[in-house]
This record gives sequence, structure tokens and C-alpha cells, in this order.
Amino acid sequence: MINTLTPTNWQDYELIDSGGFEKLERFGNYILRRPEPQAIWDKSMSDSDWSDKCHAYFKKDKGSQEKGEWVLLKNIPDRWYIKYLLDGQYLSFKISMSSFKHVGIFPEQAANWDYIAKLSKPDFKVLNLFAYTGGASLAAKAKNADVSHIDSVKQVISWAKDNMEASKLANIRWVFDDAMKYVQREVRREKKYNGIILDPPAYGRGPDGEKWILEEQLNDILKQCKLLLDTENHYFILNLYSLGFSALIVENLIKTIFGKVSNLEIGELYIEDNFEKKLPLGVYCRFHS
Repeated sequence: MINTLTPTNWQDYELIDSGGFEKLERFGNYILRRPEPQAIWDKSMSDSDWSDKCHAYFKKDKGSQEKGEWVLLKNIPDRWYIKYLLDGQYLSFKISMSSFKHVGIFPEQAANWDYIAKLSKPDFKVLNLFAYTGGASLAAKAKNADVSHIDSVKQVISWAKDNMEASKLANIRWVFDDAMKYVQREVRREKKYNGIILDPPAYGRGPDGEKWILEEQLNDILKQCKLLLDTENHYFILNLYSLGFSALIVENLIKTIFGKVSNLEIGELYIEDNFEKKLPLGVYCRFHS
């Protein structure tokens, strides 16, 4: 059965409107306007209302799908923090406007943070691959898990450290490495993890120029993850943002690699705007023992 999943506990984040290949979002006290290729429908608010509300909007460079610059319309700081209430504890996230339209957080992932917090336990060994600014790492560490955070971009590891400190957490293991190389080494070492979070991009580069192409390497990295996952006490989460991947592809991958698993969920992540339009934000899969 294909499910849909959306976060329910956000106070500092809001999807105000979507449409016209854009989204209008509130992060704390500031409202941003960003490109969104899946929002092919019409906006519910007028374009002038969007302009009146937003503090800054992202303008793509000519010929680029991602890179560009932010145009400031009102006073807005270079960075600020928003909070997420996770099982009675606040996680803090630094928001900053990057040259690739991203701001340091994927709000839809809060639905998975709740799942991680529910299943993680003290000393649970958790591996977060392609870990970005660390929302999943913080969720596991908030439950005193033993967390290894793997990413190939030094700047986002520093960003994740800022988020950890702002959240009054400590002792996450930071690993600057290529995700595929790391899991292959861990398999050779016969390591086991109770929780694995796999959140790969469509394309990427490792620290030494290693090439990551989702379609070519996802099958292989999932096989490595199976070897690393504790057979008795575990959870596993996969997130995919590539438009070319359907929930059925994910279902086939999980069935052929992991076989029959308990408590399997596969479906679409989404956030609903204030006009009840559901913006799809990727395919997810998760299961636990």
C-alpha cells in the first residue's frame, strides 16, 4: 500500500502557498519565496500578495536549475534559528540563504525525525548517510543514541555542528567522507548499526571527486546497508528526492535486497499549504523490527 506522510508538529515553519513552480514559506519570523519544480498548479494568492509578504526571493541564474542569488525585499539577517519540538525537547536549526536555493533544512523530514526519536534508544548505533545539516542525527542523539554523521561537504558538517550545539546536544561523531566508501569499509570491518538513515541526492561528489549518480549506485549502497543493519533490533529510512523515482521502484529495491521486512511503509512525503494543496517532496521508505 502506498502511503502519504507529512509532519504535524511544526510551529516555526509554514508552507503559506504554492504554485506557478514556486513556494512561499515561513521560517520563524521570515518569509522566503523559492523555486519548486513540482508546484505546476496555479497559486492561490496573487503575485502581489506573495511579493508583499516575502522578505527575500531566490532568482535562478540563467540556464541553471539550482544556482542563483537571493534578492532581499525587506530587512532579514544572514542567519537565524528555528525550533522543532521533538518529544518534549527542542531541536534548533540554523537557517541561512545559500546560492543553491537551499536554506539548511528540509521541513518535511520532521515526520522522520519523530519516527527516529520514537525508535532510538540509549547506545543505539545510528548511521546517517548523506546527512546534510543533521536533522536526523539530532533526532537520534536526543535519545542518547551513538550517532555517526557522514557527509562529503565540510561546510554542511560545520552547519550540523552548529545545530547540535544550538540544540544543547553533544558527542555526535562527524565523518567527512564519501558515503559509498564509508559503508564499504564498515562492511569489511563487520560493523553493525541499529538505525540507518539514507538520504542521497540525485547527483553528488565525494571529498576526492568520487561521483555519485543515484540511478547507478542506489542499488549497490542499499546492499551494503543491508549488511550493516542489525538483524534483530533495527530501523531503516530511505528518502529520495529525484523526480524520476517512484514509490514502486523503491518497493522493488527493498523487496529484492532486504526481502520480507516488518512494519514496512513506502510512499510520498508532502507538506500541505494554507489552501489545502499538497506539495509532494519526495518518496520515502522506512521499516523497523
